[in-house]
Amino acid sequence: MAKNHGTAALVAALLLIAVTLANAAAEPVAPLICTKPYGVKEHETCFALSQAFGLPLKTFLRFNPNIKCDNLFIGQWVCLAAMRAA
Repeated sequence: MAKNHGTAALVAALLLIAVTLANAAAEPVAPLICTKPYGVKEHETCFALSQAFGLPLKTFLRFNPNIKCDNLFIGQWVCLAAMRAA
């Protein structure tokens, strides 16, 4: 019987750790505020813009979370630099 209590205690401890880690990961993060907007010009793509302005594509996409890279249009505003809101 003691063996079952030890197993139950271990499972309970692991669940407590998992819940604690999940809550820590779910803490709100301040939104990004664009500090360098840019109007898209003819023939520019997400990749070309990220390269031209020295940004990894992953960073460019983080600055522009709702962008549709396969549907950019002339004059569309994109963000080339951002910072966390206070």
